[in-house]
Amino acid sequence: MRRSALILPVVVLAIATFLSSVFIVDEREKALVLQFGQIRAVKEEPGLAFKIPLIQEVVKYDRRILSLDTDEIEVTPSDDRRLVVDAFARYRIADVVRFRQAVGVGGLRAAEDRLSSILNAQIREVLGSESVTSDTILSPGRRILMNRIRDQARDRAAALGLEVVDVRLKTTNLPVQNLEATFARMRAEREREAADEIARGNEAAQRVRAQADRTVVELVSEANRQAEITRGEADAERNAIFAEAFGQDRDFFEFYRSLAAYGRALQGSNTTLVITPDSTFFDFLADPAGRPPAAESPSPPSVTAAP
Repeated sequence: MRRSALILPVVVLAIATFLSSVFIVDEREKALVLQFGQIRAVKEEPGLAFKIPLIQEVVKYDRRILSLDTDEIEVTPSDDRRLVVDAFARYRIADVVRFRQAVGVGGLRAAEDRLSSILNAQIREVLGSESVTSDTILSPGRRILMNRIRDQARDRAAALGLEVVDVRLKTTNLPVQNLEATFARMRAEREREAADEIARGNEAAQRVRAQADRTVVELVSEANRQAEITRGEADAERNAIFAEAFGQDRDFFEFYRSLAAYGRALQGSNTTLVITPDSTFFDFLADPAGRPPAAESPSPPSVTAAP
């Protein structure tokens, strides 16, 4: 009984000691084994690893590619046109031993602060050189400038155990005061161009409208002239036909014209006419002997002689 009471704590202590001496290195991490602040081992391969319990400790660092956004800085290219540049970098911890020695217990935050200072210095140096203008920075050729910034920053970041993978310029703008003045100038220029376009459009519209009005007048005049010619020819042809018919049978012609006049005059229910007694309007309806028409014949319209 006394022996089992002694063995159980020993076993528990042994298990706890074993577990505290084992640690796992993930494939996304690198690990340093420290003993009283001194580096004793570097674990870069994933898997199980061992350390001395209570004496040694493990510090892990991310081995993946990390991102760092720098603060906006103002640069002045060779043409003295100030620009506000916002950049970002991709980096990774290449040498964990040098990284630990450079940043100490500050870790990744201290390393990013120092890397940000390096990037800002290189951005100012490259973009502010004599051969670089603002047009170059704003053109597609700025890829060369970004590669120069990356290469120079990589050389200086190597002392921190970091490898700069890439550097990119996110935005490149004018300062706020310059930006407002530039927008105002661009707005005035666009308004002037718009006014010129409107004036040219109005001028073209006036020309088109005047041409259309002239064309309308010419077409209407020509149409009226052709109509008058056609109307005159038709009247002449009609008169010729009437003259020819009148010449062939004068009595029939007069009878036909009288019937047409009766048809136009005696319309509707009103058949009362006021005419003179010697009018020849109803000669073809009256009896030659002055007798009234037969009973079976329809009554002629009543005629009231004018006094």
